[in-house]
Amino acid sequence: MTIQANDTAQSGGNREALIAFLNELLEAERAGARVTLESAHTAGDGPIAELLRTIQHDEARWCAMLSRHLKAFGETPSAKVGAFHGKAMAIADLGARLSFLNRGQGWVVKKLREWLPQVGEGPLHDDLADMLRSHEANIALANDVVSRDG
Repeated sequence: MTIQANDTAQSGGNREALIAFLNELLEAERAGARVTLESAHTAGDGPIAELLRTIQHDEARWCAMLSRHLKAFGETPSAKVGAFHGKAMAIADLGARLSFLNRGQGWVVKKLREWLPQVGEGPLHDDLADMLRSHEANIALANDVVSRDG
């Protein structure tokens, strides 16, 4: 069964699972946005700082998108920051933190690939597919920057 915000025939379990998933993603994206913002300040200038600012911009964009879709479901988006933030910021070495960030991006990719087939065609599916492609691109970009600077 596919799930859409405007589908009133959905069983509560599928709808509730999707809402929980969207909030989980929102919390993770919010954590990623904070990690990249704080890490970009630490990095100063150069390719790693530029990469972090690029990823931070994407993470903020996905937070807004996820919040918009949760509101379309009639839900209040979570205000929490995922535990990823604390774990990432505990890593002092910026290169190691970037590798950890990339693993977090990989977790999002995995989760999106699992959920996309369950989301009906429409704006939510399209936005989640864009989010997937963006995360895949950011992983490749981070791998490239780390291989050049590492």
